[in-house]
Amino acid sequence: MAKKSFEENLQRLEEIAELMESEKTTLESSLKLYREGIDLCIKLGEKLDGAAQQVSLLRQSAEGIFEKKPFDTPEE
Repeated sequence: MAKKSFEENLQRLEEIAELMESEKTTLESSLKLYREGIDLCIKLGEKLDGAAQQVSLLRQSAEGIFEKKPFDTPEE
C-alpha cells in the first residue's frame, strides 16, 4: 500500500471525527475509529515536526550579513 500524503491523512482524520460525532456509529466502531485517529494524529504530528525542522528564517544583520536561524527563534 502506498504511503498517504499529509493532506490525505488529515482528510481521513476529519472523516473520522465526523463519523464519531454521528449518532449512528456504534461503540465498537467508535473505538476502532478512535484508535485510527490517534495513529493518524501521531503521524501528522511527526510530519509537522519534520517540516518545522526544515524551515529556516533568513535574516539580515545590521552589517548586511545574512544568518540562517531556526524557525522558532524569536525576532529581536
